[in-house]
Amino acid sequence: MQYATYENTVAKLAAHHITISDIARIAFNNEQSYVEGLTIEQVEDAVESILHKRVVQHQVWVGLELDRLAEAHLLEAPLQDLVENDDGLFGVDETIGTAIAMSFDTIGVTNYGYIDKTKVGLVGELDRKGKTSEVVTTFADDIVGALAAAAASKVAHKYATGRVDSVLPNQDNA
Repeated sequence: MQYATYENTVAKLAAHHITISDIARIAFNNEQSYVEGLTIEQVEDAVESILHKRVVQHQVWVGLELDRLAEAHLLEAPLQDLVENDDGLFGVDETIGTAIAMSFDTIGVTNYGYIDKTKVGLVGELDRKGKTSEVVTTFADDIVGALAAAAASKVAHKYATGRVDSVLPNQDNA
């Protein structure tokens, strides 16, 4: 039996042209005005940490596999049409996104809602690509947004004082 791992999840993301750096840039832009001295490397560490969670790995795999299967026209109707066309009332993509974002407290859900609505960075690129080409990105854009939201939440909790030189006790593994 094969298992989802950090390594194969990062490889799965990369196969969809999604990098840790892309995700971290979105989270960094979300948090930089709240945390003095924050670096992109600290946010990349947060993204990597999130991707080590088994439940997050499973959510990433499920979503990206549904995109892949829809793109190959391998899903049964009506699921094929719902995923392929990113139907506005489908909502399962946002449900997976919300679950990922919730991995690091409710602030993650708030961040995810904002990122999903504003379509910043790679989230917007993937959303537009899915609407203007044959590529299916129904889940990919929500996964990126949710991972960025969870990373932003992790950073907010770790540096709750608003300064990177002042980590709260027991938060270095947050």
